[in-house]
Amino acid sequence: MANNANNSVLQEVDAKTQLVGRNRLELLLFRLSTKQRYGINVFKVREVITCPEITKIPHSNPNVLGVTSIRGNTFIIIDLQRAMGMPAQENYENFSVIVTEYNRKMQGFLVPHVEHIVNKNWEDIHVPPRIAGDSHYLTGVTQMDDGLVEILDVEKVLYEIGGD
Repeated sequence: MANNANNSVLQEVDAKTQLVGRNRLELLLFRLSTKQRYGINVFKVREVITCPEITKIPHSNPNVLGVTSIRGNTFIIIDLQRAMGMPAQENYENFSVIVTEYNRKMQGFLVPHVEHIVNKNWEDIHVPPRIAGDSHYLTGVTQMDDGLVEILDVEKVLYEIGGD
C-alpha cells in the first residue's frame, strides 16, 4: 500500500517537473470581491482549506486577520482583499484560505472564491501594465478565453505586510 502512495507522489513530482521542462506553469485561479480573476503559481501553494478559526493578534498589521493552527503548523492569515486595497470582509465564514510557503514559513491568504487550476505557456505570461491601483502586487498577466488573469506576486504582498 505504501509503495502505491510513493508511486503516486513520484508521478505527481514527475508531472510537475515536466511542466517546467516544457516551459509551462500551473496557476490556481481565484476571485476577490470583484469579477477580476487572479492566479497564483501552484508551486507556491501547499493547500487550499476552508476558512479555519482565526485568533486575532493585537496591534498587528491591519491586513493580517490573525493566526491559525492546522495540523501542528501555526501561521498568519492575510486578508488579501484588504491588502490589495479593496474593502475588508466582515463575514468570511464561507471563504477559502490559500496556504502558501515562502522562506520556509507558511502563511494563508483569505479569498472569497477559489476556482480551479490551469496550465499556461510561459510565453503567454506578460508583464503587467503600469497603472495605478493594485498592480504593484502583480508579477504578470495572462489572457484566458473569458478575460484577463492577474498573477499575484506572493513575495511582494508578504514583504509589504512585514514578512521576511
